[in-house]
Amino acid sequence: MKLKLPEGTFGAYLFDCDGTIADSMPLHYLAWKKALGEWKCEFDEKLFYEWGGMPVAEIVSTLNKQHGLNMPVEAVSRRKESLYFELLPQLKAVPEVLEHIEAGYGRTPFAVVSGSTRESVQASLKSLNLLNRFDTLVCAGDYKKSKPDPEAFLLAASRLGVEPARCLVFEDTEMGIQAATAAGMASVKVPMPWERSKQN
Repeated sequence: MKLKLPEGTFGAYLFDCDGTIADSMPLHYLAWKKALGEWKCEFDEKLFYEWGGMPVAEIVSTLNKQHGLNMPVEAVSRRKESLYFELLPQLKAVPEVLEHIEAGYGRTPFAVVSGSTRESVQASLKSLNLLNRFDTLVCAGDYKKSKPDPEAFLLAASRLGVEPARCLVFEDTEMGIQAATAAGMASVKVPMPWERSKQN
């Protein structure tokens, strides 16, 4: 299965990390289930995918509100991250996206724009031997408003010195696509894991 890119030439590629470069969403969900299970908190898988791109601490806070719980945000976030790191040896790249990274590397500036922590993004990219491919990483904590707000994408474009209109965004979530559109950028939607397995 090939990703169909929009027409035209682009001055930079901006990639989401989880679910876009790294086929990490199933592993993140396992880590969430275990971390939240320790607090007897349910996290529906469909909701987890809808919230893709939301920073970890924001997910814990939102679940607290929804379930009337009082989970310690920092502690649960750290626990979830450490459980994810334990699963990293199982991590694979999304082949349809990897193809564009390999083809454009050295010719087009690349950035990662993620709702995950810098530590998590670096660990995923290191495990895939891709960390050195990116000119800049924009992660949770680098910006105030998370996707669907365009702030993170605009920050990546300015760090690369490329006009937003000349950037192409690779994203797997609706929130990410909305953020790219709000930033005035073209985007390509990366199919969810179950959509990719159907088409392979």
